[in-house]
Amino acid sequence: AYAELQVTSNFTFLTGASCPAELIHQAGALGLSAIALTDTNTLAGVVRAHVAARQAGVHLVVGCRLRLSQPSGLTILLYPTTRTAYGRLCRLLSLGKQRAPKGQCHLRLHDLIEHNDGLLATVVPPPVIDQDFLEVLEGLGHVFDDDRLSIAVSCLYGPDDLERLSHLNALTRHTHIRLVATNDVHYHRPDRRPLQD
Repeated sequence: AYAELQVTSNFTFLTGASCPAELIHQAGALGLSAIALTDTNTLAGVVRAHVAARQAGVHLVVGCRLRLSQPSGLTILLYPTTRTAYGRLCRLLSLGKQRAPKGQCHLRLHDLIEHNDGLLATVVPPPVIDQDFLEVLEGLGHVFDDDRLSIAVSCLYGPDDLERLSHLNALTRHTHIRLVATNDVHYHRPDRRPLQD
């Protein structure tokens, strides 16, 4: 059964076009086994998602999309595996928000490494996979040991999807880090696309 592990709600301002409850109820209607709410640098929608998941009978995976300021643009989906790890993720986000102006979060790769215990991580590959990204990915592979690291792969419905998927497949063979399929969801129904755009 499919579980969607990359979902952005309207708690990621100017990005998500559906509220957590709408996303959760749609996941239930589609028969998904689980859904992860992964808003950018926040866990703000988790309580509403939890309530909706209980009503819909859908397993909620608590998560967060961490967008690092150093290295710039590196995006990692994080999922705590225990209550202690959830607290560690909250402290990590608080650290980033304390360093930044209101509405922003400034975190470095080193911060993530310090707070990695009990977290599963899925790296969202950048549009261009270069040597710097490979080095960061290989370094994360050593930090997130015991198979706690994966690489997100999504069809972007662009002209180079097949080539990109082929590159990601080669990347996973090179690094021995597994791919995980996601849809990078931003809305629960197609009629929300204009709002998301």
